[in-house]
Amino acid sequence: MEEGVRKHCQAYGLAIREIEGSVKGSGSERYTLLEAVLPGGSRITALPANPDTARGFAANVFLDEFAFHADSRKIWAALFPVISNGYRLRVTSTPNGKGNKFYELMTDPSLDSVWSRHRVDIYQAVKDGLPRDVAALKQALNDEDAWAQEFELHWLDEAAAWLSYDLIDGVEHPQAGKPEHYNGGPCFVGVDIGLRHDLFVIWVIEQVGDVVWTRDIITRKRAPFAEQDALLDAVFAHYRVLRCCIDQTGLGEKPVEDARRRHGSTRVEGVLFTPTNKLTLATRGKEVFEDRRLRLPQGDGALRADLHKLKKVMSPTGAPRFVAESDAAGHADRAWALFLALSAADQPHGPVRAYSCCPRQASLLLEGY
Repeated sequence: MEEGVRKHCQAYGLAIREIEGSVKGSGSERYTLLEAVLPGGSRITALPANPDTARGFAANVFLDEFAFHADSRKIWAALFPVISNGYRLRVTSTPNGKGNKFYELMTDPSLDSVWSRHRVDIYQAVKDGLPRDVAALKQALNDEDAWAQEFELHWLDEAAAWLSYDLIDGVEHPQAGKPEHYNGGPCFVGVDIGLRHDLFVIWVIEQVGDVVWTRDIITRKRAPFAEQDALLDAVFAHYRVLRCCIDQTGLGEKPVEDARRRHGSTRVEGVLFTPTNKLTLATRGKEVFEDRRLRLPQGDGALRADLHKLKKVMSPTGAPRFVAESDAAGHADRAWALFLALSAADQPHGPVRAYSCCPRQASLLLEGY
């Protein structure tokens, strides 16, 4: 609204009325609404990209950078009834891999007669008059994948995915993920908390030499906290857990507090999912994949998809952040549970024990008495 509507209205010399308000979501959430009222009474309304905000309005719709919208399929499903009564829908975006609705809209042959598609890459833009030095831009960027996707508009699935299928394939093993293969060794646990929309996930890994083996992956949808606590207690009872890292963000505060009370503060750690912490967790996790010091269950389609959907993108400020498309199989919840388990394995763990290899001097002094 600030960068587009206001500047255009100023250029045309239009006096507009600006309104800032809020709209209620499906739950208790409220979302900011920005509105510009033009002299003729027309309105331009800007809303956050969210399935809740897509409902309840009837107007022409413009979706900007749609490939980067979280839950793009849910937004699409909620939005379509809005424009079904003769309104127009325009969608623009830079490519962002293949796991989103925008990719389908632009590439599905069955939609050729439904949508009018237009593609303007950097070369076409310069040809049309955009003042840019293409060679200098490409040299300064110095990243072939980023250039191909951001400027040449190629659909680079593996460039967008944080964990490529090649990395995932390289650590799969038919014996991983089966509790019956547990050897009694030290284990580390990661827990991603989910209650309503996301999955609750417990990931158990066992240290075997310099490789960590997945022993158990427990997932639940909409499990109450009492059931989540019981599942975690069962893990502590069955495995020799040295350390457990739990997502403490939002809903995780109480589960972390309770788990520390039940299993000890030295064995249970809460991790806040700040951007910095998520970057650290994801970076360390990817290194373990690259070094092939992890074993995953082989042929688990839901797991593979959940790991692969995690993407690293740049925010408008240039800071890296991680996003994932949400669907029935999850929201990269398994990936974060795994990263938490790997983080637990990296931390100092276990009580310190001291052993003596010879009799104490005090014992020798008392010998014979």
